[in-house]
Amino acid sequence: MTEETPGFEEKPDVPSGATPDDAEPKAAPDEGAAPAGDGNENAGLVAQLDQVRTALNERTVDLQRLQAEYQNYRRRVERDRIAVKEIAVANLLTELLPVLDDIGRAREHGELVGGFKSVAESLETVAAKMGLQQFGKEGEPFDPIIHEALMHSYAPDVTETTCVAILQPGYRIGERTIRPARVAVAEPQPGAHTVKAEGAEDKAEAQQADDKENGGPDEG
Repeated sequence: MTEETPGFEEKPDVPSGATPDDAEPKAAPDEGAAPAGDGNENAGLVAQLDQVRTALNERTVDLQRLQAEYQNYRRRVERDRIAVKEIAVANLLTELLPVLDDIGRAREHGELVGGFKSVAESLETVAAKMGLQQFGKEGEPFDPIIHEALMHSYAPDVTETTCVAILQPGYRIGERTIRPARVAVAEPQPGAHTVKAEGAEDKAEAQQADDKENGGPDEG
């Protein structure tokens, strides 16, 4: 048995060349303390998140602008399509107006009979379906916007410029006039109202004179 020598404590072996401090155990790092690099990493993530949000807002604005431009483009295309269709229909019907005039003259002279009558009525029906409307009547007031005066005269029985004859009917499509009505107009006779008023005054004076000579009007 080996006897321990009193007064001596066992020390761990120290390698040669090492200082005594190397032999002492080092304290473990504090587990509760956050590393210094974590704060920088969090700040970097926040900055990246802000950049992503900014980019997302910019892309959203771009998308909204593109959507608005597309809607405006669709409206323009639709408006242009309707305008082109109306112009094409108006051009076609304008070329058919002389044929419709011939049909109208044949009807006035009683020549619209047989197969020609059927064809003429079919043509008029198709033109009406395409929006063609005829206008112009005798006795209506003259309107230079929709009437074209080819003949002019005076008449005692009119109080304003009036269409007294329809030489060619007018045609319109909706609110668009493709041919004005060609008419003969009559104006009030110059001085007719003055002569009429003077005649009424003379008649009234003569009546008053007769009443005075007869001792006044007869009492009922």
